[in-house]
Amino acid sequence: MSAQHRAVKKRRTYTLGRRAEQQAATRQRIVEAAVDLHTRVGPARTTLSMIAEQAGVQRHTLYAHFPDERSLFLACSGLFAERNPAPDAQAWRGIGDPPARLRQGLAAIYAWYADNAEVLASVIRDAEHHALTRETAARQFGPLMAAYQEVLGDGLGPRQRAMLGLALSFHTWRTLVRDAGLAQHAAVDAMARAVCDQPQE
Repeated sequence: MSAQHRAVKKRRTYTLGRRAEQQAATRQRIVEAAVDLHTRVGPARTTLSMIAEQAGVQRHTLYAHFPDERSLFLACSGLFAERNPAPDAQAWRGIGDPPARLRQGLAAIYAWYADNAEVLASVIRDAEHHALTRETAARQFGPLMAAYQEVLGDGLGPRQRAMLGLALSFHTWRTLVRDAGLAQHAAVDAMARAVCDQPQE
């Protein structure tokens, strides 16, 4: 291969690399805009036109990266999960004492709720009447809640498990901490007692 051909190939490779970087940056900007609008306005009220405008792209550019709303929702939920990882239930599995395990788990979950209250409130609200939000939320949060129930519910009786479901609810955390003004540790203590004080039958 001649020196001229090598130079042409190098320029072509550089151009393709730059184009890929620009496309990745545009895609990231679109997802960032969607996450911001989903948090502030809510997924159900966010339109593709609003996302395109905030991202500084044309509608056809948005569609080139995300052919439909579902693909964009999945990208948004993926970015949220990457930046705001939820507590891992497996970290508590080695705690042999159920009440101690429950308190540690609730403390971690409630801290995560506090850090992500705005976006979680928007998603949970819109999931009640917006099918795509409901589908995306179930895909992202369903396995988390199932893992929390399984690990934190190990060794608990039926009534205790029922109360555990209440304790794990974002609405419960918001009612106790945001509405009633309890400190985070007090909310954890209240719900841990509510679960553990139930008869096991």
